[in-house]
Amino acid sequence: MSSLVVPAAMAVVFGSTLCATFATLSKSDIPHVFRSLRLLLSPKTRRPTEMIEEIVVMAEKARREGLLYLENYLESVDDLFLKKGLQLVIDGAEPEVVNGVLETEIYALEERHRVAQEFFESAGSFAPTMGIAGAIMGLIVALGSIADPDTLGPAIAAAFVATLYGVVFAYCVCFPIASKLKTLTAKEIMLRMLVREGVVALQSGNNPIIIRERLNAFLNPNARAVKTVGTRGEE
Repeated sequence: MSSLVVPAAMAVVFGSTLCATFATLSKSDIPHVFRSLRLLLSPKTRRPTEMIEEIVVMAEKARREGLLYLENYLESVDDLFLKKGLQLVIDGAEPEVVNGVLETEIYALEERHRVAQEFFESAGSFAPTMGIAGAIMGLIVALGSIADPDTLGPAIAAAFVATLYGVVFAYCVCFPIASKLKTLTAKEIMLRMLVREGVVALQSGNNPIIIRERLNAFLNPNARAVKTVGTRGEE
């Protein structure tokens, strides 16, 4: 294993890859990359079934007491997206306005997450090329000492380690992180679309049972909040 640890190759491959990748970003995009790493290490997305039940409970309160009664529950809502939608409803915004604002929030989230995804995809595409460049640099150094056979072999071996670094960094680190971020983003967007649909249905005064059915449609039948009618035979 010690033969695979070549500090010079690490500096060339990892340093060059990161520098080239950061060069593709604007200054304002850099914080999004680091925030995405926190999301990767500790995802905080709530379970969709919990969100459905929370919306259904508030829909029952709204039907009995009126939409303004929801203001009593606003402080206890810990999901900022749901809280914003409820605040718009309480303030008397039209359903089209509520839907439009929440849809814009979803679009903005997708764009912020896309920056981090493209960062790691770019790093994955740069790394193998930087590995080849590191190998060529190592071979140049090795051939400079061709008169000394004792050092030529180890120098050539060390040169090719850079290629290994580039491939492993791309396909074992960068691309898997990008794929994981895409998966997390897709789940969060689905959850926000569910919340948006629930808030608009709540504002329209739909029956809480109907709201649950509408929101359960976002989920796999086996993972829905409650057993629903009319789903026999679904897979």
